[in-house]
Amino acid sequence: MKKILITFSLLILLKGNTFAQLSGYHLADSFHIASNGGWDYIAINKNNLYVSHGNQVNILDKRNGDSLGVIPNTTGVHGIAFVNALNKGYTSNGRLNNVTVFDLTTNKILGQVATGDNPDAIFYDDYSKRIITCNGRSSSLSIIDPSTDKVMGTIALSGKPETAVSNGAGKVFVNIENKSAISEIDIKNLNVENTWSVSPGESPSGLAIDRKTKRLFAGCDNKMLVVVDAENGKVVSTAATGNGCDGTAFDPKLNYVYSSNGEGTLTVIKEISKDKFEVLENVPTKRGARTMTIDPATHIAYLPTADFKPAVNGERRPPMVTGSFQVLVVKKH
Repeated sequence: MKKILITFSLLILLKGNTFAQLSGYHLADSFHIASNGGWDYIAINKNNLYVSHGNQVNILDKRNGDSLGVIPNTTGVHGIAFVNALNKGYTSNGRLNNVTVFDLTTNKILGQVATGDNPDAIFYDDYSKRIITCNGRSSSLSIIDPSTDKVMGTIALSGKPETAVSNGAGKVFVNIENKSAISEIDIKNLNVENTWSVSPGESPSGLAIDRKTKRLFAGCDNKMLVVVDAENGKVVSTAATGNGCDGTAFDPKLNYVYSSNGEGTLTVIKEISKDKFEVLENVPTKRGARTMTIDPATHIAYLPTADFKPAVNGERRPPMVTGSFQVLVVKKH
């Protein structure tokens, strides 16, 4: 009887260890940036990490965290986008209502482009060859031609846009956070074709896409990832995530979907088929690490956060510890 109990306990232990390693991800390192201020998105381009932080963008070597430069005067910066064919980078400056254009080699500022109010997420659509900003307060998208750095169109939306992605074939999808919906944009004609509910998901923020299976992954406020068919807007699956998601990513080589959660976890979900998904685990990160980027070459996740002082009187966001801003490096074994 004792032998049987020992064997059974061993099986449970092995099973538990196996589950804990299902994704293979673990917090491996952190790159410290000795400055203060809030943060939002982080982006990767070649060997460089671009980290939005307060009124500037810090540029780090993705391999060791060494500082490579700064893009200054980007007050209220949210996101960073790249047009490598033109050797240009773009930052969305939420408090300035504009975009900063900079040289990817020298980091020299080339100019600014006025957008709608509070440009938040920003990305480069490889189909239309346009830079697109999600303007939170004006409920619109600004469409910028990077060859001229001029706005060539504005698309009005039904609510507050949070994050946008492209299917690479003429359609852009954008989370409408305050409507719990996703809008489908015809980027050629610059118009909204459809707006779809993401119910049972609420207040989607992070958004990613699998272009092969035509599936959208919306990270929602109610601890849920919603999978949407990008062709008809139907919700085909949901998965539980950690609390406080503000970033979602997809790795097409691993078929992993990621949700970065402000509670201090990274939810890793396996895409088994286009309509079947399995949560592998919630990898411990740090509190506040709510946005992320995935390096497609190494599968490493990078998440910005800081250390925080103890909460007082139940405050939702306690102050950060001075000089503690950092980028977490979450690697796969």
